[in-house]
Amino acid sequence: MRHARRRAVRRLTRLAAACGLLLGGAMVARSAGADEAPAAGPGRPGDTGAALVARLGTARTAGSWIGADGRAVVAVTDGAAARAVRRAGAGAKTVAHSMDELKSATAALRSAPRVPGTAWAVDYRTNRVVVRADRTVSAGDWSRLGRVAHRAGGFVRMERTKGVFTTRLNGARPILSAGGRCSAGFNVTDGRTDFILTAGHCGPAGAAWFAGGLGGRPLGTTVDSAFPGSDFSLVRYSGGTAGAGADVVAVGGGKGVRITGAADPAVGQRVFRSGSTSGLRDGRVTALDATVNYPEGTVTGLVETTVCAEPGDSGGPLFAEGIALGVTSGGDGDCTTGGTTFFQPVTEALSALGVRLVPAAGDTGGGARAGTSSPTVSPGAVRALPARLTDVRNTGPGLLVIAGSLLALAATRYLRAERDRRAYRRRYSATWN
Repeated sequence: MRHARRRAVRRLTRLAAACGLLLGGAMVARSAGADEAPAAGPGRPGDTGAALVARLGTARTAGSWIGADGRAVVAVTDGAAARAVRRAGAGAKTVAHSMDELKSATAALRSAPRVPGTAWAVDYRTNRVVVRADRTVSAGDWSRLGRVAHRAGGFVRMERTKGVFTTRLNGARPILSAGGRCSAGFNVTDGRTDFILTAGHCGPAGAAWFAGGLGGRPLGTTVDSAFPGSDFSLVRYSGGTAGAGADVVAVGGGKGVRITGAADPAVGQRVFRSGSTSGLRDGRVTALDATVNYPEGTVTGLVETTVCAEPGDSGGPLFAEGIALGVTSGGDGDCTTGGTTFFQPVTEALSALGVRLVPAAGDTGGGARAGTSSPTVSPGAVRALPARLTDVRNTGPGLLVIAGSLLALAATRYLRAERDRRAYRRRYSATWN
C-alpha cells in the first residue's frame, strides 16, 4: 500500500513538472514574441479608440479610454455605432450624451464669469462634465457657477476639493529660473539650437535660468512663453546645445528614461512624472482637454491625471514607455495626501513653438546624441520586483517555471534511482547470505 502511494506521488510530480515545462515554454515564447513585435508607438493603447471617434464623429460618440484589460473602449450613442466599434475590435459603451452635448456644457462654463480655484473636464467613463472647486472659492461664486452648470445640462456634476489649484512653482526655495524654482521638461531643438521645454508660468520671455541658485552656473534664457491660455515655454541653452544625454529625462538615483518620441495620452493610460521636488511618481490619465482657473489665469486643453506633484515640480516631464506626453502645469494636493495634477500636452507645445524633441541616441533622423551619461531604465522598471515577477508578459517568470519543473523531474529521477539502489543492495545482501 505504501509503495502504491509513493508511485502515485511520483507520477503526479512528473505530470505537474511536464505541465510546468509546457507553461514556462509558452510564457517565454509569448514574451519573446512581444519583444520582437514593433515597439508601442506614441499613445498606442488609445489609437484605436481615437481613430474610431474621429471616423464616427462627435455626434455619435463621447470619447474613448483604455479599459482594465488594455483594450480601447468607445462611448457611443446608438446601436449602429456600437456595432461598428465592436467590429473594429474595441469595446463599446452606450451613453446618453454625445461629445457635442458635453462640449456645449464646457463652452457654457467657459463663457461664464471666471472663478479662480475652479476646474472642469469631461469624464468619458461616466458621460459627465465634472466641475471642481477648491477651498478658496466662496459660497456665492460656487452657487453662481452651479446655476450655469444646471442650465448647461443635468449631466454636469459639481464637486468640492480639499486642496487649492495652483501652479507647481516654488519661489521660497533655491530657484532654477528667475521666476521661481521649476523642473526642466524635455530637450528640444529647431535643428540649429537646443532648448528646454518647460512650463510657461515659470517665467516670461527674457527670464534667466541657472543650474542652481542665482549664483549658480547660467543655464539659459526664456525666449518664448505662453501663459495663461496654454502653459509652456522655451529656454535657449547658453551654449546653444544640450550636451550628452539630451534625450534622457532624470528619474532620480542617477537613473533616467530615454525619450524616443512624443504623443497625446489616452484616458486610462498609466503615466509617469519626474520633478525636482518629489522625484518620480506615477498615476493614470483621467481626462483630456481640461480647463483650470488658476489665480494667475485660465489654462485650457490640459491633461488631467491622478499623479501627485508639489511646488517646484512645475515644468517636469510626463511620459510613458519612453514617449513624451506633457509638462507639469499645476493641481491640488501633494504627494502625501494625493491630489489631481494637470499637464500641458507636449504635442501642442512642440507644434506652437516650431521645435521637435532632441533625437534619441542612435536615431538616424539627424542630430543624434551618443554617449548618454545617465543609465536608461524603462518606466516599468520602477515597479516593485514582485509585480514584475508575476507579470506573465516577462521572460523571467517563464524561466523560473521551467527551472522549477526541471528540478522536480530531477528530484523524482534521483529518488527513483536511490530506491532502485537500495532494493539492489537488499537483494544482493540476501543472495550473499
